[in-house]
Amino acid sequence: MPVLLSETLEFLEPERGGVFVDCTLGLGGHSQALLAANPTLRLIGIDRDPVAHEQARRRLAAYSERVRFVQGEFSDVEELVRNEGVGKVQGVLADLGVSSMQLDTPERGFSFRFDGPLDMRMGDSGPTAGDIVNRYAEADLVRIFSEYGEERQARRVARAIVASRREEPLSTTGELRSVVHGAKKQYGRRRIDPATQVFQALRIEVNRELSGLERLMSQIANLLERDGRLVVISYQSLEDRIVKNTLRDLARGEIDEVTGRSHSETRLLEVLTRKPVRPSEAEVGVNPRARSARLRAARRL
Repeated sequence: MPVLLSETLEFLEPERGGVFVDCTLGLGGHSQALLAANPTLRLIGIDRDPVAHEQARRRLAAYSERVRFVQGEFSDVEELVRNEGVGKVQGVLADLGVSSMQLDTPERGFSFRFDGPLDMRMGDSGPTAGDIVNRYAEADLVRIFSEYGEERQARRVARAIVASRREEPLSTTGELRSVVHGAKKQYGRRRIDPATQVFQALRIEVNRELSGLERLMSQIANLLERDGRLVVISYQSLEDRIVKNTLRDLARGEIDEVTGRSHSETRLLEVLTRKPVRPSEAEVGVNPRARSARLRAARRL
């Protein structure tokens, strides 16, 4: 189920028509709604996951003449759009969450709810989570868990992983979860599973998510047509901070070194959301995975 769907449509205004880019095509839920909202709208759907492309093609079959499916990383969005013969676009959407399909497929290794291989790759290349936990130095694991998972017990968890892999390499999500639980068992009851932040950190490292998001945000102003709209939906504070800070800087413009004031003529965006838009209680009740979603929107000046 697409997260914050009505709010996304409200800010993107698909009734304006033109070319829109869904940087995180996933299963095609947001894209389907955009295409259904305006019969003249054309869409470029980008995703690094080949399985997602297959499912999105089926879902969007009725709109196939107006959709271009592009396999790639959204960090290369300008190049990917240009390769499709398009210059500026009227709308850009990025829903940064892991798709339900990825979470619910044990073989992908994204969730500790299932016992599967330690993979976590959104694409089909590059190092896996298993490669990281079994090969990275303890200090590097501490850094990843601290920075990307904001894990307070990062050092304790990293030490436990290194000790465990000396006996036998960690190969499944269940094995890793057990090690993390063992390392944190004396720290009492928690609202979330003790392994949540470690799994988040590994997923971010495997897929280079934060650096990719920074690259995406750096290209938005050049990509959008005048009055073009941007919507980004994030699910954790590290992502939201990057989005918020980039939008703030592009909306403020260049700062005069003498007066400290911004040059209004250099402003590139208008931020449309003073605070992030959160899902309603009704939406969370239907789709609990939407609980942590935060939507920020902007307009190209």
